[in-house]
Amino acid sequence: MIRILALVSWGLAATVATAQDVETLSPVEAWEVDRSVAFDATSLDIDDFIWLARPVVVFADTPNDPRFRQQMELLAARPDDLADRDVVILTDTDPDARSDLRLRLRPRGFMMVLIGKDGQIELRKPAPWDVREITRSIDKMPLREQEVEDRRALP
Repeated sequence: MIRILALVSWGLAATVATAQDVETLSPVEAWEVDRSVAFDATSLDIDDFIWLARPVVVFADTPNDPRFRQQMELLAARPDDLADRDVVILTDTDPDARSDLRLRLRPRGFMMVLIGKDGQIELRKPAPWDVREITRSIDKMPLREQEVEDRRALP
């Protein structure tokens, strides 16, 4: 199950990734400790994840949006597949907060965005996608193909 870092305020159960004091961890450090943690996009700089992770950003105008809830449930169903592909989940359900990501990506209501490790937008979807579809898209990316090759080469 995807756990939500304490700073997320979208109404689903919030738990902390580790027993450490969350305030002492940067979002990148918290993600490295527990890759099933989802982060509130309004409280971080996505550029911190460049070359480390593939952000999946889930936007909605309210945490009660049925599409948002469905997307989060779909992501929670297969966290290991996402972790294997270095996916970090970011959420933004507050249009009034005008987060950097919301201003940069300009969602209208619900939107799921997959961003590559290089910071480039790879995919935008106006409806929820399951992890299988997301991982297939990731697996077609040249950088992911190289990562798989590099792992095969290791003894």
